[in-house]
Amino acid sequence: MPAETRPPENGTVPGQDADTLLARTARGDERAFELLYDAVAAPVHGLARRVVRDPAMAEEVTQEVLIEVWRSATRYDPGRGSAMAWIMTIAHRRAVDRVRREQSAGEREARAARHGPGAAPDPVGERVETRLEHERVRRCLGTLTRLQRESVTLAYYGGHTYREVAELVGAPASTVRTRMRDGIIRLRDCLGVDR
Repeated sequence: MPAETRPPENGTVPGQDADTLLARTARGDERAFELLYDAVAAPVHGLARRVVRDPAMAEEVTQEVLIEVWRSATRYDPGRGSAMAWIMTIAHRRAVDRVRREQSAGEREARAARHGPGAAPDPVGERVETRLEHERVRRCLGTLTRLQRESVTLAYYGGHTYREVAELVGAPASTVRTRMRDGIIRLRDCLGVDR
């Protein structure tokens, strides 16, 4: 694509911003979605690539995100932030979900390998193990201060950005970052996760 026709990577196209294009997309305007796609595909892919690391998987995540944007454009609320921020939040959630899914699959395969070839999977044992892991996380979350727990929970389970968490808890973004950093360090130590 020639440089003069390539959309910039900041979510805008000449004469229209991502907010306008997303609003038109919500009304079913396919041309607006094409322009939006061209404008946001590179930043979405970049974020996905940073999170999942695998190029092929990042491409899959990018496609999933853009399909979700098309399908759920009507849910975008401009009062809660820019279209680009909304799209990048979707991208971050999808990428993190993919990493978690891949890790879970790898752990299941490792457990199956420990039981030997031909061993039948033990769904009850796996559920118990998962439940115990969830209990450990809940117990460790309980060791955090209320403010740390609230910030970490909103970010990791709610999928909110630092800024969104700051708005939700009524604190400066720098304070939220510090709370989350300290909370994550405490969680890592409690769970015995290697750095």
